Amino acid sequence: MAFDRNAEADQAYGHKPVLLDECLEALAIRPDGVYLDGTLGRAGHSLEILRRLTAGGRLIGLDRDGTALEAARVRLAEYADRVTLIHSNFSRLAEVLDDLHIDAVDGMLFDLGVSSPQLDDAERGFSYMHDAPLDMRMDRTAGLTARDVVNGWSYEELRRILFEYGEERYAPAIARHILERREKAPIETTGQLVEVIRSAMPPAALREKQHPAKRSFQAIRIAVNGELEELPPMLRAAAQRLHPGGRLAVISFHSLEDRIIKKTMQELATGCTCPPNFPVCVCGKKPQMKLVSRKPIVATEAELTYNPRARSAKLRVAEKL
Repeated sequence: MAFDRNAEADQAYGHKPVLLDECLEALAIRPDGVYLDGTLGRAGHSLEILRRLTAGGRLIGLDRDGTALEAARVRLAEYADRVTLIHSNFSRLAEVLDDLHIDAVDGMLFDLGVSSPQLDDAERGFSYMHDAPLDMRMDRTAGLTARDVVNGWSYEELRRILFEYGEERYAPAIARHILERREKAPIETTGQLVEVIRSAMPPAALREKQHPAKRSFQAIRIAVNGELEELPPMLRAAAQRLHPGGRLAVISFHSLEDRIIKKTMQELATGCTCPPNFPVCVCGKKPQMKLVSRKPIVATEAELTYNPRARSAKLRVAEKL
């Protein structure tokens, strides 16, 4: 399997591509095809795509994280003649393809959420396990930081994102404690934020297996990076820029993302929406995609033994009609 063959290399880069074999199968890679990896990361998926391309093939890799992009550039140097790496958010994929004078591609892959290297780099401020400045920006050239959200957003806004993005049942109490704490002094670090979150939760919640700050950190990170708002327009843009028969593969790591992906892919795969009693279609809507699998693809037990991060991963695949 591809994982076994490249396990040593992945370990050296501190990165294990999730659902790698499943993604490669889903993309149905043509050796001379053109593919887009919209979340390049440390290029684990991209490396395996490139290994399957001939000199006539091409890969376009996007990432909003400049650090990840430079690491990927080194890792993919052997294939420099057939790869184009661009510092960009996947929400701009249509503009990127226009700039490259590419009308459509044969497949697109998106591996959503925060990457393991981002979590492991304490200074990025993503992790509740390390004390660091509150940042959480995937693109460090962006303006909004976690510090801005925590110290500047209203009680109502904080409560909403904690509840909606983090599915945090103690969202009202945590939001209230954040406001009380920042009135005394700004909350500057991840460690300070963890203390505030802990202080807002009952003893029973603190004894749960899951870290008490996990859901809140997820919510703030999603808000900082606009992760959920970007998904539907990105998926629709991707559908527009695939060749017929081209595949769209998207990996998500929590239920909020997966619900949005499922709903949007179903919309793209739905034709006429006229009421059933209409004698003829007047909406003119035709399906753009077909679902390759009705249910999400998940990791095998074999993968979970060496890649625990894959436990929550769900892969959904659609094909352009």
